Amino acid sequence: MQNNISISRGHVLREWLPLVALAFSTFIFNTSEFIPIGLLSDIAADFAITESKAGVLITVYAWVVAIASLPLMLMVSGTESKRLMLGIFGLFVISHVGSALSTGYYMLMLSRIGVACSHAIFWSIVTPLAVKIAPKGRGSIALSIIVAGSSIAMIAGLPLGRAIGLAAGWRMTFLLIGCVAFAVMLLIAAVLPRTQGEKAFSLKQLPGLLRTPSLPGIYLVTVLSVTAHFTGYSYIEPFLAQIAGFKAGSITMILTLFGITGIIGSLLFSRYFDSHRSFFMRYAVIGIGCCLLLLRPAAMTHQTVVTLCIFWGLANCFFNMVFQSEIIRTVPEGTSIAMSIYSGIYNVGIGSGALIGGLVCSGISVGAIGYIGGLISIAACLCCTLYLQPRLR
Repeated sequence: MQNNISISRGHVLREWLPLVALAFSTFIFNTSEFIPIGLLSDIAADFAITESKAGVLITVYAWVVAIASLPLMLMVSGTESKRLMLGIFGLFVISHVGSALSTGYYMLMLSRIGVACSHAIFWSIVTPLAVKIAPKGRGSIALSIIVAGSSIAMIAGLPLGRAIGLAAGWRMTFLLIGCVAFAVMLLIAAVLPRTQGEKAFSLKQLPGLLRTPSLPGIYLVTVLSVTAHFTGYSYIEPFLAQIAGFKAGSITMILTLFGITGIIGSLLFSRYFDSHRSFFMRYAVIGIGCCLLLLRPAAMTHQTVVTLCIFWGLANCFFNMVFQSEIIRTVPEGTSIAMSIYSGIYNVGIGSGALIGGLVCSGISVGAIGYIGGLISIAACLCCTLYLQPRLR
């Protein structure tokens, strides 16, 4: 009897351990992607530049991902997934060592471009791969595990990286990210099963893919919502300090709250999404807009802005899971290519949001980022209502 229980537990562990490894991967990739947000002021001070110019690092990173996602994915389509994942991590680790050794602003930017190229392929394949290797009928749970890794990055990775940066310098943060990524790479080498890559995808097939019903609507709502979100979120650190009056330690705790709400959101998603798709999509899109529009009024008191950030983090978590799930559902073949386009469009939104937020900070005031982001989000809500909600009913 005990032997049977041990065998059963061992089988469950073998089934889910690869997904845990992928969750660690999303943790380290998301920590790296957003760590400049938590270290923006320190990077700017070190290179004697403005916070707006330091924010261009976020914009360039995002736009490199946006431009490179589809071409890189077309180049590697058909490559065995485990081999591809290990190659991605190799580039990721080397680029972070370069960031740690950066002696100037443009050297740091070049190393971040290397990270962006690894990111472009990683986010094109990780969610379809997670669903593929998950136990049968557990696709939503697999997706929630992957997003949980991203949320843990907000809980632990981003605040810890910020704390290390404040204590030992931002370069040490990038070096430690590279070291942790190398450890995760070894774990993937040990536990990730070899799976057949998707069939090679040619550029001639792209128009047919883009004619898939509802896919253009998903892309349009994504670029608008993500632009809106990052118009505010890219400059949340100076907003909380200058407008809401929070000290450095409290800002770190608020950034952690975004991650905690992501964990809660991933649990809710895995349990209820399949039967409440329309609700999750509405909350995601409308919730981001409402939170942005209320950001400046909520800053009147510490309690209200913290409460708002909780609802904002939940909406953002739902958005990331809902729209990736809809792509996997909508495009069962050629999923990684559709996801590479989604990743590119998502990063157009990140870059555009960071750029618009920077212009708002320098041209108006950091206090206006929520209003401008909210106006963009209204367009996303209208597009979602027109193009996506009718198909979910």
